[in-house]
Amino acid sequence: MKVLVLGAGQLARMMSLAGAPLNISISAYDVNSDSIVHPLTQQPLGKGLDKAIADADVVTAEFEHIPLPILAQCQQSGKFLPGETAIKAGGDRRLEKQLLDDAGVRSAAYHIVNNKADFEQAIRKLGLPLVFKSALAGYDGKGQWRLKRVEDAAALWQQLDAFLQADSKQSIVAEQFIPFQREVSLIGARQANGDVKVFPLTENHHVNGVLSVSLAVDGNKQLQQQAEQMFTAVAEQLNYIGVLAIEFFDVDGELLVNEIAPRVHNSGHWTQQGADVCQFEQHLRAVCNLPLGSAALVRPSLMVNILGEDSVPEAILDIPGLHLHWYGKTKRAGRKMGHINLSAATTTELKARFETLISLLPETAFPELAIMAARLK
Repeated sequence: MKVLVLGAGQLARMMSLAGAPLNISISAYDVNSDSIVHPLTQQPLGKGLDKAIADADVVTAEFEHIPLPILAQCQQSGKFLPGETAIKAGGDRRLEKQLLDDAGVRSAAYHIVNNKADFEQAIRKLGLPLVFKSALAGYDGKGQWRLKRVEDAAALWQQLDAFLQADSKQSIVAEQFIPFQREVSLIGARQANGDVKVFPLTENHHVNGVLSVSLAVDGNKQLQQQAEQMFTAVAEQLNYIGVLAIEFFDVDGELLVNEIAPRVHNSGHWTQQGADVCQFEQHLRAVCNLPLGSAALVRPSLMVNILGEDSVPEAILDIPGLHLHWYGKTKRAGRKMGHINLSAATTTELKARFETLISLLPETAFPELAIMAARLK
């Protein structure tokens, strides 16, 4: 089986690693250079989307912000999963909000802003504080603004107006600010026959809008059930095939969807060591119409992102249950260079191992890890 991935980053790389034992061959299409490359070696395999699609049995994607003509061509091939509609919804907050409404899934109250009248109506309709998010191309905390006081509205509108004027395709989604206790995410998969398997809820901690740590332990059954119901509603609304990630706000035990990602996701990297079948293999199983594997938590696990660093102390490899994953990227400030997975037989043991890891990592490069260590009992 041959699978073409739109995007040639670390997620395509990890799909390739997961697919090899199943004899699934992965190639990656760089949407910026029109090049086909090997996702591990980055060795050129050819040029042109026509050729890439013709050589593949299945086409999928590792990110949402794909040029619309490329999406249309892939959809027309009849090979594209999870499909154009899902990818568009993941890349446009306007479509995402409409999808959630249509699926009957709770999210923050919102109003679409295209001009000053919309901006003023959003303030009247939703009240303050508000979060304003770019409809397109916003991720890892980028393309977001906050309004806490009405006195600051005029100055903020000048910023938003300049942003809208710079791109006629852009819009802004105003959302009520949600005072959530924590952010959690659910990674799950749906097959063509409607079969659904979901991993345990993952608790996430962000630093400056970028994911720092994801923690998977045996959690709250009521929250898990809520998340599974919401996942299933969204996946069925899209007739989704593949892995889908949903990020939630936990507000006093009630989940509200923050955003969806129609692909494998950073907060699911722990599955490589914490589950029998990781999210990357699960996605390939789904899009290749193979039976889905178990998504049960095998052992308490967590993931630490490596941001802007191309080395870590070698001593961390002495920690039992630790696995280091590099992406083969050139160092750049803030760039996702790799991640660390850590597992243990019990939560208590995981806490002790995590504290050892924290003691070995430079705090300047890995801030606020102790916040998540404190969540482990």
